[in-house]
Amino acid sequence: MKCFRLMTLPIILGILVAAYSTALADSHADTIALFKQSPAVQPFFDSSYGYAVFPMVGKGAIIFGATYGKGKVYRGGTATGTAALNKMTVGFQLGGQAFSEIVFFEDQRAYDEFTKGAFNFDFNASAVAITVGAQASAGSLGSTAGASAGPSTGNQAISKYYKGMATFIHAKGGLMLEASIGGQTFVFEPYE
Repeated sequence: MKCFRLMTLPIILGILVAAYSTALADSHADTIALFKQSPAVQPFFDSSYGYAVFPMVGKGAIIFGATYGKGKVYRGGTATGTAALNKMTVGFQLGGQAFSEIVFFEDQRAYDEFTKGAFNFDFNASAVAITVGAQASAGSLGSTAGASAGPSTGNQAISKYYKGMATFIHAKGGLMLEASIGGQTFVFEPYE
């Protein structure tokens, strides 16, 4: 019984983080606009067959971890349905985080694979983490301001499609930032 309680604690934590995050989530349009600000992401909007966008994904873990988010799937700029994202993990982990995620589909085959009902990223899948922020400073030489919309590494790393999909994440906050998406499961429900 003690093991069961230990296992359910991170699941409950993950659900609470996701519920809280969803209540504060940006709209889908705001999240799309945020990703479009990144020079690493922009080309994918121009060339992909479609994409799935998750404005807020919550993740929590105390040895056992849970990740959850809800989003919309688009083809040619038109929403075709909703998708739920979830992931369960086990191992040495502690903390929580919130992030936005976007998955681009290179062609109709990739879109159809993602939207066939339930889709799993294999454990080799990864995402490019981007940052979008602003900074300002004032000093004896004057004022400066700038914005960042590139990859978190500071260079303009270009992501490539992996099995017809390319994924980017944007961290919103938390203490366990990682760009690991392997093992994520997506459940698609088309609009009627």
